[in-house]
Amino acid sequence: MNASNPKFRLIVGLGNPDSKYANTYHNVGHLFIDYLMTDPKLQTENSNLQIYKSTVFMNLSGMFVKKMLKKSGAKPEQILIVHDDSDIEIGKYKLSFGRGAAGHHGVENIQATIKTKKFWRLRIGIRPQPPYSLKLRRIKAEKFVLKKITGADKKLLEKVFEKSTTEII
Repeated sequence: MNASNPKFRLIVGLGNPDSKYANTYHNVGHLFIDYLMTDPKLQTENSNLQIYKSTVFMNLSGMFVKKMLKKSGAKPEQILIVHDDSDIEIGKYKLSFGRGAAGHHGVENIQATIKTKKFWRLRIGIRPQPPYSLKLRRIKAEKFVLKKITGADKKLLEKVFEKSTTEII
């Protein structure tokens, strides 16, 4: 498996299950899974791939991921966790392996529960784009992650979903 074309057995999109969080920045993992499920390549090229939206609140993601690892028979290095990243500008993403959580509580919980950080992550940016005020640039993530996604940002996210899908499938 390599970063340019990893093959996964399990993809889990993180988010919060309550409908009031459905279209918030913190739920881009769920939105990505919705997008992914419309990709016809999934039906033909990845018959062993299992894809799930977490059904627990973000900060409790570890038990869900552990349960899905067991159900799928995948090893941690064969999974991709998809989540929001408030350190990355909206419209951008990073595919990474074996990194620390960088303050993302859902990822922290996964790492603590499965006792490794040796798994893949698709980190989708949600930080506001410039131009913005210095005050907005320094705003803490908890102040905007639960806000509803704007129409303009939804278009940026769809482009990220499209581009990143070509890397992971």
